[in-house]
Amino acid sequence: MADAYICGETLDDAMRGAIQEIFAHGNRIEPRKGPATELTGVLLEVTNPRARLSRTETRGKPYSCLAELCWYLAKSNDLEFISYYLPAYKEYADNGVIYGAYGPRLFIWRGLNQLANVTEVLRERRDSRQAVIQLFDAQDIVEEHKNVPCICTLQFMLRRDRLHMLTNMRSNDAFRGLPHDVFCFTMLQEIVARHVSVELGTYKHAVGSLHLYDKNSDAARRFLNEGWQSTQTPMPPMPSGDPSPCIALLLDAELAIRTTGAFDNARLCHVDPYWADLIRLLQVFGCKKHEDWDTIKTLRENMFSDVYFPFIDNLLNQAP
Repeated sequence: MADAYICGETLDDAMRGAIQEIFAHGNRIEPRKGPATELTGVLLEVTNPRARLSRTETRGKPYSCLAELCWYLAKSNDLEFISYYLPAYKEYADNGVIYGAYGPRLFIWRGLNQLANVTEVLRERRDSRQAVIQLFDAQDIVEEHKNVPCICTLQFMLRRDRLHMLTNMRSNDAFRGLPHDVFCFTMLQEIVARHVSVELGTYKHAVGSLHLYDKNSDAARRFLNEGWQSTQTPMPPMPSGDPSPCIALLLDAELAIRTTGAFDNARLCHVDPYWADLIRLLQVFGCKKHEDWDTIKTLRENMFSDVYFPFIDNLLNQAP
């Protein structure tokens, strides 16, 4: 019998438990995107939301996770933006845009900034149960689209000065989608926590259909066969205070790196190392595209946190 509740300290712990349960107890389905094995009604919990990066060779890809977060924060549904990092999005575009993109729905959906609204609710009523963001809309299934939101709602709950988060998903790819979703939404959790001046609680991730596509089965087994992953290397805490100015700089840097290949690092002199490191990760990805290995080495030397060293070293190991 499948375990409908999977709890771990890290993303890797939760992914490992989910994939093992799918292999052991999943049922076969034939959805539009290809044959898969599925569990229904699953609750995943990550007790340390900052342990949001996979430490494995198979899924340890912080660059695309960070890029997808920037895509959300930029309020964008533009295919060209996200396909620079994740070319697979081209399969799900309608006329150059991603219909179900989360960014517009988070920040400009029907004229509402939903993230700002829930932040204000939590500031005014700390025990509120109404700090909910809706991403899936009734209109989404009226007409056919190549991409509709997998996430239904995001709920933030402030209890005992800790911000907990519950994501409700109609559907989730346990191998490709899950690590990106956990990264992006725990980052949003931490951004909201900083806005209301509290510490992080836990992250819970409820999924109607948690599945593994047949085309990813071999890669998922390799993930499991890598063995135990460290629980001692979470991302550092986001600095206290309003993160908005640093987020604006992060988005400026992302745009410059993606469109021109360059960013003025002098702008990082007075930026908290936490945010400077995220910008350098985007630079590392851009340099990798151009096989500029020497600049990657310099960026590594300038990183503040050694949490990111294994990911950069993995790229450098690919150098001629």
